[in-house]
Amino acid sequence: MQLSDSTYSAIRALCKQGDDLVKTGDLEAAKQTYIAALRLLPENHQDWEAATWIYVAIGDVHYRMKNYDKALKCFLNAVQCPNGLGNPFIHLRLGQLYYEQENFEKAADELTRAYMGAGMEIFMEDDPKYLAFLETKIEI
Repeated sequence: MQLSDSTYSAIRALCKQGDDLVKTGDLEAAKQTYIAALRLLPENHQDWEAATWIYVAIGDVHYRMKNYDKALKCFLNAVQCPNGLGNPFIHLRLGQLYYEQENFEKAADELTRAYMGAGMEIFMEDDPKYLAFLETKIEI
């Protein structure tokens, strides 16, 4: 199944606009733009690959805004979409979000998945506390 060219183009344009808004620091506007892109998907939107990266974008905005409960919901949706399970970035964010909620067992599991999928490099742009935590759980 593929999206129509017009729907795909509209989704890409909205996501690019959202990305630009994130870069300027307007996270609330970015979130609304990504949500508008998500609404363009046909029914059963979790069947579409575009839903994966849209949920990641929305979740990442919530993560940056420290709305950890909402971010977790987005990343849990993303992991159920095409190519979501096994995506190191999705597992990284899930691990970080579980860590922030003090669910350390799930945090260790998800951070390990991120490490196994992408190595130590995936941890380098975020707070070092997540890698330090992981180092107490597995040998790196």
